[in-house]
Amino acid sequence: MDSDGTQEARGTHANPVPRPAGPPEVPGLPPDGHSAPPNGFDSAPPDGSGVPPRPTRAPGVPPMPDGSSFLTWLRTPRPEAPPGVWRFGHRPRPAEEPEEIPTRQLLSGALIAFLVGWLIWSLLQNGYLGNWWWVPFDLIVPDAWRGADSAIGETGTFVVYQGYELLVALAIMVGVARLGRWGEVWRRFVVPRFRRPESREAQPADQDDPAQWNELRAAGAVDAAERLAAEARSGLMRDVDHARILRAWQGVRTGRHSLATFSSTVLRDGAAACLHPSGERDLPARLARHDLVTGQVRIGTTVDDARNPYTYRGAGLGLGPELLGTSLVAVGPAGSGKTGAVVRPLAESLCLHALAGRAAVVVVGAAGAGLGPADAYDVVVRIGNQESEYDLDLYGGTGDPDEAAAVLAEALVGDLADPHPGSDSRRSTTVLAQLLGPFRAVHGRFPSVPELRQLLDGAPGPLAALRQGLQEAGQESLLRELDARERQMGQPGDVGGVLADRVALLDRPAFASFFDTSGATRPFTLKALDHPVRVRIDLPERGHADASRMLARLVLAQFTASAAVREDRSLFACLLLDDATGVVTPEAVRGIQRLRSGNAGVVLTLRTLDDVPRPLRGPLLGATGCRMALSGLTPWDGQDFAEVWGKEWTEARDVTDRQIIAETPAGKAAHMLRRVITGKAPTARAVTVRQVERERWSASELAHGVPAGHAVLSLTDVKGEHAPPLLVDLRG
Repeated sequence: MDSDGTQEARGTHANPVPRPAGPPEVPGLPPDGHSAPPNGFDSAPPDGSGVPPRPTRAPGVPPMPDGSSFLTWLRTPRPEAPPGVWRFGHRPRPAEEPEEIPTRQLLSGALIAFLVGWLIWSLLQNGYLGNWWWVPFDLIVPDAWRGADSAIGETGTFVVYQGYELLVALAIMVGVARLGRWGEVWRRFVVPRFRRPESREAQPADQDDPAQWNELRAAGAVDAAERLAAEARSGLMRDVDHARILRAWQGVRTGRHSLATFSSTVLRDGAAACLHPSGERDLPARLARHDLVTGQVRIGTTVDDARNPYTYRGAGLGLGPELLGTSLVAVGPAGSGKTGAVVRPLAESLCLHALAGRAAVVVVGAAGAGLGPADAYDVVVRIGNQESEYDLDLYGGTGDPDEAAAVLAEALVGDLADPHPGSDSRRSTTVLAQLLGPFRAVHGRFPSVPELRQLLDGAPGPLAALRQGLQEAGQESLLRELDARERQMGQPGDVGGVLADRVALLDRPAFASFFDTSGATRPFTLKALDHPVRVRIDLPERGHADASRMLARLVLAQFTASAAVREDRSLFACLLLDDATGVVTPEAVRGIQRLRSGNAGVVLTLRTLDDVPRPLRGPLLGATGCRMALSGLTPWDGQDFAEVWGKEWTEARDVTDRQIIAETPAGKAAHMLRRVITGKAPTARAVTVRQVERERWSASELAHGVPAGHAVLSLTDVKGEHAPPLLVDLRG
């Protein structure tokens, strides 16, 4: 607690970690201990003034005091588009590339057609082609209209003759215009110069204006809609406010909240209504471009390359929950942009979604990896850093010994299991359950790291004390569990020693104040995924690489277990794991496969697929719907991507040049003259077109054909729609 009594930490979870110096408190929740509503209906600005702070900047555009920048952003068209296309201001393109004549050929053809038309007209005018073109005139025009003494007079006769010549000239012009494609020249080179820019200030009709909140009006909340519209016009609303209030309105539509409560909250707080429990309305800073209407974050631009589908070329590439819900794996060497160009923008986007009440995000990486400032998160767990305000629950917040044993076994020895996808670690789970169950029955809690290590090592003192406690409590079934564990100790094939060695990696002085189970603290657990929480976990890679990989497996196992049993699955849950080396196990692959149905996903980055056991590479790429290969990939990694992306039918052209043999003396002389002028023998070109099946991206192309700062990315959304591998510029 600060000196003025306000709470500094901003947790939104059910089991947060209090500050070590203070009593257990729940950050972001009322002092009575009741959880705040997911949409924060009863929340108020953190300064207690009751007046929402004025936005410091508008989303995506420079601030304007009258709110016109926000309204422009809100009214920008976002047409439907294929998966991954950045929809903000997108202009759809046809699915197939139109056949476009090269500029030089088009202009030269138009000029030649004009010259041909002018030549024909000149020959007709001078009589070199005869007078046949006057035959229609003689057949149509009466004789009385001809001659100096005609019935219409000399002037009329002149007009008739000149009019006929004009019709003939126009007919010639139309013919040569079609032949020379003058219409295409006009559209490509003349029209763009005189096209007036589209006005972005056009005001939509009230019934189509999103700034009017017509859905609220239709439901009877007219006063609330008027208040929100006035806030938008005055510049007090931003993109996070708009998304957060829409999320709260969805809760009203589904019956989770009453219309009266929603309306009263909006009338009281305006754009600051339904605040996130942290009281924040934006992130401290943004590095990427975000569009919270579509939920996308822009990570690059699809290259205008022949290997990309025409509808994607030149379009921005955006990722959102509908794509991350199928999970993403990104592979590339150090410096290829995995963290800065992929993980950081995604973490920033999901933190904005959390502030809008739409998502819960957990970001895991090495300390100092650049995953965003601490102020952008509600909880920052710095494992191994004694100044960390938060701890991590080793057992995932569960009270079931079997569930805790399964998650802990995955973390400790999941990488030692048979990497075959059908294998598991049931023996390790059984060993841990034989100790965790009796210990919890006696002490009312799970063992700490030193206590667990002693039990796994078979220390006689702790085991005897545990046995005595079970006998006094009359726990016969748990005594049998403990007897079975003691009989297995020391026998060949017992995994207790291996588990003890792995637990010893956490029983180090650097972690002495972490993973406490005595009740003095309340560690953060991933059971908080039912709330829009923002969590960053810093792993102590320096000097503790094995412990870091073990903790990363622990977080992934807890995430997949917690996401599957959430009550509110309308909240998107995502785990971003920067550097998943040693994390991919058979159980992890199965857990990733189950996430899509639970409205959750993971983002994994790897330096190389060699960090994944060979039998698991195919299942991992198959379990994730979005796959990214960054520049600098090895040919061996490229081969795995090439196999999972498969082949496609394409048109192959075989061109053959055949030398022309002249048979006549004149032909031989002409060929000799051509050879003297061009330096080449006259040839005839034969083109053969056939359909062949080729890899979308070969291993060689992925290893050597992807420029620096680029990546090849395939996408699949939760509805099953997919995009083929796209070459993307991550800097655009």
